[in-house]
Amino acid sequence: MQKICGFILFWMAVGMTIGISLDVNFFVICLILIMLVIGFHLFCKR
Repeated sequence: MQKICGFILFWMAVGMTIGISLDVNFFVICLILIMLVIGFHLFCKR
């Protein structure tokens, strides 16, 4: 289950990064970074 959640969070962050050209603010950038880190950690955890 952790791998699925990590995979979902990682790709949500990638999608938000692609959509960043629409509206850029500090909160969105922090949310993207948090989701990338948590998603990577959950997906790659053994």
